[in-house]
Amino acid sequence: MTEPLLRMSGISKRFPGVQALDDVTFEVAPGEIHALLGENGAGKSTLLKILSGAQQPDEGEIVLAGAPVTMTSPHDAQRLGVATIYQEFTLAPNMSVAENVFIGREPGAGPFVNWRKMAADTRAITDRLGLGLKPFAVVRDLSVAEQQMVEIARALSMQSRLIVMDEPTSALSAAEVEKLFRIVRDLKAQGLSIIFVTHRLEEVMEICDRYTVLRDGRFVGAGRVAETTIDGIIRLMVGRQVDALFAHREEAKAGEAALRVEGLSRRGKAQDQNATVLDNVSLEARRGEILGLAGLVGAGRTEMARAIFGADPFDSGRILVDGKPVDIRSPQDAIRHGIGLVPEDRKQQALFLSLGVRPNLSMAAHDRILTGKVFIDEAAERRMVEEYRKSLNIRMASQDQVVANLSGGNQQKVVLARWLALRPRVLIVDEPTRGIDIGAKVEVHNLLYEMARSGIAVVAISSELPEVLAISDRIVTMREGRVTGEIARKDATEERLMTMMTLGGKKAA
Repeated sequence: MTEPLLRMSGISKRFPGVQALDDVTFEVAPGEIHALLGENGAGKSTLLKILSGAQQPDEGEIVLAGAPVTMTSPHDAQRLGVATIYQEFTLAPNMSVAENVFIGREPGAGPFVNWRKMAADTRAITDRLGLGLKPFAVVRDLSVAEQQMVEIARALSMQSRLIVMDEPTSALSAAEVEKLFRIVRDLKAQGLSIIFVTHRLEEVMEICDRYTVLRDGRFVGAGRVAETTIDGIIRLMVGRQVDALFAHREEAKAGEAALRVEGLSRRGKAQDQNATVLDNVSLEARRGEILGLAGLVGAGRTEMARAIFGADPFDSGRILVDGKPVDIRSPQDAIRHGIGLVPEDRKQQALFLSLGVRPNLSMAAHDRILTGKVFIDEAAERRMVEEYRKSLNIRMASQDQVVANLSGGNQQKVVLARWLALRPRVLIVDEPTRGIDIGAKVEVHNLLYEMARSGIAVVAISSELPEVLAISDRIVTMREGRVTGEIARKDATEERLMTMMTLGGKKAA
């Protein structure tokens, strides 16, 4: 067998109250794409932070290209040829592509930057990747996929031999994923090794050579992707049989319309050419049902949800709750009328990461736990949090645990519990299972089913068509800010939805 490029052996790491890693072994061969898999909380992030030099192990050894190494900082890892591309990009948005690629390592003499050389070097790297990016294009004007390519270009500029990609496809369209996979295969052909972290197991089967699975901070298995199946990987990840990637729901009996949107429109602005225009959007969500909202990236689904919730303004149209027109100009207005929103990016838009679970969960339902209409009754607050901890199976060390330290699935449950505590009429969930593991996906789906059964009208936005088909009672499709069709789940297929999303479609029963 070829000598591994990377061998991490006997890696252990303990934090207060939790053993994050326990005697973990992890090996990556030269020129391979290696999937690192496991449920949220399995220890993947801790292992990668140790590999990137952001944390140090309590025990264990790291051997790189046959030589033991010590990484006490990310600079050490970069110097040794290990680059990490995180799910949340680390780019400076107001700087150019070239400045981001060579940040802190700009060519030149003394304090003077050789801009011509920096542009030429950037162009050489982007040409190697088959990209058409201009060196002095401002990063904030690039698409998510293009920003990801800038991260890859930066890694190549450091002469990296091992690149870690953490959930690289989570915000990409199908076409963008194909382009990324082409680049990853090209990097492999050039001799680079890739560690590929994803919850999308179908991508593992398509792009990866070998896999390693962690569970509860321990190594539980590794092997060649060609010699396993998705079901086999799932069994390793969760320690039990999971019948399907998505939990299916029995057909629901929908009630009256809890939410009706009529002619919602928003014009683009001259200073924001990339803004998605909403063009005469109309739909309704009924009590007790899950309305799926499908569309490609840029279809306007998130923009529509934010407009309904009052997070973004709209120019014309109206919103009705329980048949009555409501004036929603802010999220506070939406909450007052019984509308909740679980946003796409829970870390940036939903959670206060430095606060504990208790304030994060209770903040939308203070009216239920006030004493004297001014002060929060802490005992009532703790009882409420404990109620939802049990009913939603939120795994946490205590109510005061900092929410940033929870796994992605448990963070999502905290956000969902926040709205359950508010008891909304309508709940909009934008990408409800993005970035969470297969076991937690099933749990989140079951929570959405329970919400619908309780009479809440649930609007679920998802980029994963199997998820839309599994959880929805009806499905509305969008394209370029317009509604292109509506279809009952029993009549829907992935092919039919894709046609409606890309070409438009007539309303179906």
